[in-house]
Amino acid sequence: MTKNKSFKRYTVTSALPYANGPLHIGHLAGCYIPSDIYVRYLRSMGRDVAYVCGSDEHGVAITIKANKEGISPQEVVDRYHQMMKASFDEFGISFDHYSRTSAKIHHETASEFFKDLYEKGEFLEQTTEQYYDEEAGQFLADRYIEGTCPKCGHEGAYGDQCEKCGSSLSPTELINPISKLSGNTPVLKETKHWFLDLARYTEFLKNWILVEHESDWKNNVLGQCRSWLEAGDGLQARSMTRDLDWGIPVPVEGGEGKVLYVWFDAPIGYISSTKEWAAEKGIDWEPYWKDKDTKLVHFIGKDNIVFHCIIFPAILKTHGEFVLPDNVPANEFLNLEGDKISTSRNWAVWLHEYLEEFPGKQDVLRYVLTANAPETKDNDFTWKDFQSRNNSELVAIYGNFVNRAVVLTHKFFDGNVPAIGELHGIDKDVLEEIKAFPEKIAASIERYRFREALSFVMDFARTGNKYLADTEPWKTIKTDKERTGTILNIALNIAANLAVVGEPFLPFTSQKIFDMFSLEGLKWTDAGKADILDVGVKLNQAALLFEKLEDAVVEAQVNKLLESKKQNELANAKAAPMKEIISYDDFVKLDMRVVKVLTAEAMPKSKKLLKLTVETGLGKKTVLSGVAEYFKPEELIGKQVVMLINLAPRKMMGIDSEGMILMAEDKDGSLKLLQPHEATADGSTIS
Repeated sequence: MTKNKSFKRYTVTSALPYANGPLHIGHLAGCYIPSDIYVRYLRSMGRDVAYVCGSDEHGVAITIKANKEGISPQEVVDRYHQMMKASFDEFGISFDHYSRTSAKIHHETASEFFKDLYEKGEFLEQTTEQYYDEEAGQFLADRYIEGTCPKCGHEGAYGDQCEKCGSSLSPTELINPISKLSGNTPVLKETKHWFLDLARYTEFLKNWILVEHESDWKNNVLGQCRSWLEAGDGLQARSMTRDLDWGIPVPVEGGEGKVLYVWFDAPIGYISSTKEWAAEKGIDWEPYWKDKDTKLVHFIGKDNIVFHCIIFPAILKTHGEFVLPDNVPANEFLNLEGDKISTSRNWAVWLHEYLEEFPGKQDVLRYVLTANAPETKDNDFTWKDFQSRNNSELVAIYGNFVNRAVVLTHKFFDGNVPAIGELHGIDKDVLEEIKAFPEKIAASIERYRFREALSFVMDFARTGNKYLADTEPWKTIKTDKERTGTILNIALNIAANLAVVGEPFLPFTSQKIFDMFSLEGLKWTDAGKADILDVGVKLNQAALLFEKLEDAVVEAQVNKLLESKKQNELANAKAAPMKEIISYDDFVKLDMRVVKVLTAEAMPKSKKLLKLTVETGLGKKTVLSGVAEYFKPEELIGKQVVMLINLAPRKMMGIDSEGMILMAEDKDGSLKLLQPHEATADGSTIS
C-alpha cells in the first residue's frame, strides 16, 4: 500500500488510442480528460511529471482498415496519428510527449523486452491449431473471422467477441465461420506461438492487487481483477505473438512471418515514448520507470483493465528492473443518447468535428464529460444535458460570477483592484471558505475523484456568486465606496483563486481569467490566499467565458446522430425475401412496356395519387399512380418509365386506372423510377 508515500516523480500514462479512426467523446471521458486533470494538478503542485502517450499503430484492425480502403497500413496510421495528435493539442490534453508505436525506438524497446523474457525462459512455445484461409494463403487473426455467435445467434460475430451480446469468444466457437479475406470457410492449420504463462504469476498478482491495493484501487478495477484471478480455471497462458505481416517482427529464431501481439507491444509504448521525451529534454529516462520513488499511474477504460493490471505488470515484474503501477484508475464506459457508442455504426460525437462545430468551447465539453464521467459505472452523454450544464452552471454560475466581479470593478473603480478595508462577519466567513476549497479539491483529485473535485470547484463559484448577492455592492456604492471596494477586492480574489483551482479542469477558461487579471505563473500553493491580486492593479476588460447555447444548436446535433443512425440502418438493411416461384407461362402473361408520361397532375383530396396520361405506343392511357409523396407532377412529364399495360382497369376516386407504373422501392421505402438508360421507342416491350 503506497497511498501515504511521498514520491519524487510521477509517470502518468493514458491508453494509446488505436490509429484506425478519429477520437470520440468516449475516449475523452474514459481516460484522456481524467489523466489531463491529474497531471495539470501535479504540475501546479510543482511535482516532477512525465505525461506520455502515443498512437497504437499495430494489430489486425489496422490491416482490415487498409484492405477495405485499398491503401497500405502505414498510410492508415499516418492519417489517424496526425488527426488524433492535432485533436489532442487543440483540446488541451497536455501530454509531455505523444509518440507512436511504429517509431523505430518503440520497435527496438518492445523487441528487447520480448528477447529478455525469451532468454529467461518465460515463454511457453506451443503449437496450436488456428484458422487458415487457403485462398488468401495466410492465418486469420480473430477479427478476420466472422460467424454466428453460439450464445445469442447473431450472424456477424467476430472471432474474439460478439458485439451484439458482448460475449468473449474464440474463433473455433463460431458457427459457420467465414474468412473476411476471401469469403471462404477457413480450415484449421497448425502454427507455433510463444505464450506467457500467466498462471505462474497468480500468487504475486493476488497479493499485489487484492491485498496491497485493496484500499486504494477503485472497486470496479478490483472487481474485474478478482474475476480473472479467482476464476475457476485460473489465469490461462496467452499467446504473445500473432501470424501477421503488420507489426513488430518476433525477434527470435522461428519467428519469421510472425509479429508481437499488439497487447504485448502497446503498453511498452509508454516506455518508448518516455525515452523519446527524455532524449529531447536531455535527461535520463530510467528514473521515471525504474526508481522506487516514482509513482506510475495508468489511466485507461475498463476494457483495458486486464492488460494493464494483469499482463503488463507480469511482464514488468519478470523483467525485474521496472516499477509497477501504483494505481490504475480505470473508468467505465460512456454511452451516447441512451445507446452504446459505436464507431462502426457512426454513433459517436467525434472530437475533430466538435472542435470545428463548437470553436472555442473546449472547456464546455471538458466540463460536461467530467461532471458526467463514468467513474464507477457506465454513464450517458446527451446533448440536452450538455446544453443544460452549459447554460445553468457554466454561464449562470461560473461565468456570471467572474463577469460581475470584473464589470463592477470597471464601473465603480475604473478597473483598478480596490483596497480592502474593515472586514465584516460575512467577509471573514467567505475568506475562511477561500482557504478551505483548494485542500478539498486537491484531496479529491489525489483520490482520482474528478467528478467530486469539479463539483467543489463549482461550489467555489457558487460561493462567490452568493457573496456578491448577499453583499450587494451595486447598492453599497451609493453610500459607502470603501465598503464596496472591500467587497469587490474579495470577489476578485475569489475569481483569481477559482482560476487556479479550476485550471486542471477548464484550462482555457482559467487562462482567460489570468489574462483579465494580468496574472501568470500561479501555482496551487497560491490558492487559498485572499491577496493574490495586488491592490491598484489595472484589470483588462471582461472576457466572455461562456455563452448560452440555444435549442437549435443541440437539436442539430441530435438530428445529426439520428440521421447517422438512419443511414447505418439502411446500409445494413436486407433485401426483401423472394416471392414464391412462378412458371414461365405466368411471366409471359405480363405485358411490360416503356411508356412516356405526357401529363401529370395531383389528385384532389389525395396525398398519394398522381393522375398520369401516358403514351404506350398503342395509344394513350390514364393511370393513377401512388407516387405523389416522392415526385412532383412536373418532374414526371416527358419521362420514359416502365408500365404494366395489360393489368385489368381499376376504378379509384371515380377514375379508371388502366395499368401500373413500375417502381423500385429502396431500403428506406422511397420509390425510384425504372427507366431505359437511353431513349427508346414508346411501347418498347420488356422481356
